[in-house]
Amino acid sequence: MLAITRVISRRVHGTSDVIVPKLSGFSIVSPKTVEVEYADGTKFNFSSEFLRVHSPAADGKIRSIGGEKVISGRRYVGIMSAEPVGNYGVRLVFDDLHRTGIYPWDYFYELGSNKFGLMRNYIRTLQKHHLSREPPPPRKR
Repeated sequence: MLAITRVISRRVHGTSDVIVPKLSGFSIVSPKTVEVEYADGTKFNFSSEFLRVHSPAADGKIRSIGGEKVISGRRYVGIMSAEPVGNYGVRLVFDDLHRTGIYPWDYFYELGSNKFGLMRNYIRTLQKHHLSREPPPPRKR
């Protein structure tokens, strides 16, 4: 049993010393959904919006408001491709041209384990700063 698990000591959203099972599957179900499955049977489905907002990369399209990382207007973002990065993760390329985030397999596990709280906090942060998940309207010429 220990052969299929490894211990990570990394703080992501308040979680540390998490036992992460071995990855058993990764697929882009549609441009809007990613599915990640682990050897223990744990399966997570992520929306592309959720993954884009929780990208582990720094991005020029992030607004820093009072020290908070705030990404708005990504409700309809899609995933164009996934590029393997070694044996430890994947780079997701989004249709808003964000491509600098490398998502390690353990990060997907931690995102999935905290998905509902993270999404709730994201929506609250947007509301607090009077921002929206909806993209801004097109500019008139």
